[in-house]
Amino acid sequence: MSDGSGFPSVLELNVGGVFYTTTHQTITSQPDSQLHNIFTGKEPVSQDSKGRYFLDRDGVLFRYVLDFLRDGNVILPDCFRERERLKKEAEKLLLHNLVEAICNEGRMKQPGVITVGYRGSFQFGKDGLADVKFRKLSRILVCGRVALCREVFGESLNESRDPDHGQSERYTSRFFLKHSFLEQAFDNLYEQGFKLVGSCGSGTAGGAAELKPGVDAEENRWNHYNEFVFARE
Repeated sequence: MSDGSGFPSVLELNVGGVFYTTTHQTITSQPDSQLHNIFTGKEPVSQDSKGRYFLDRDGVLFRYVLDFLRDGNVILPDCFRERERLKKEAEKLLLHNLVEAICNEGRMKQPGVITVGYRGSFQFGKDGLADVKFRKLSRILVCGRVALCREVFGESLNESRDPDHGQSERYTSRFFLKHSFLEQAFDNLYEQGFKLVGSCGSGTAGGAAELKPGVDAEENRWNHYNEFVFARE
């Protein structure tokens, strides 16, 4: 069936190789958008070999575009890292209300503080290589409000050491990350709007008598602990 525009009331779409089904009413719900122009015949549109209307846009991100067209708002998942790309997609499609919604969604994030700490050592001259100066991290620790830590680090956050897991509106110093890439942790914080506000570090090496089984004495000489405090206003 057609609604008089020449397009069927139910549309089959091929967006960058990802298939969607929606209604003509939904796809044309924003009058000033490029989608409205396309599906009211003001701009041309191609069809693939199956007769689906083809849009040469990011097919994965289009799901959020379609959600917005259906409901008039946008809800992005925790740790969503494609915010800027989605914003550019919305700008390309002339979806000005979606651009504004994405910006507002980012501003609605709760303020707070997260502390990231790590214990490591500098590998000076290990195995006779005098020029080796890389750092070795044993574990990256995360402290802060539980809900905030989950928002930033998502699935990379290991909660197995936390005895009170399940309660989100509390604070903990017992989280750590499943990876040992410090810059990845910093990227996560930056992408969620956090800024570094303070840091400190200290040596932790002890005497030979204090070594635990399996700990290399030379490596123990260069042990250190560092903490970085990030805040979001």
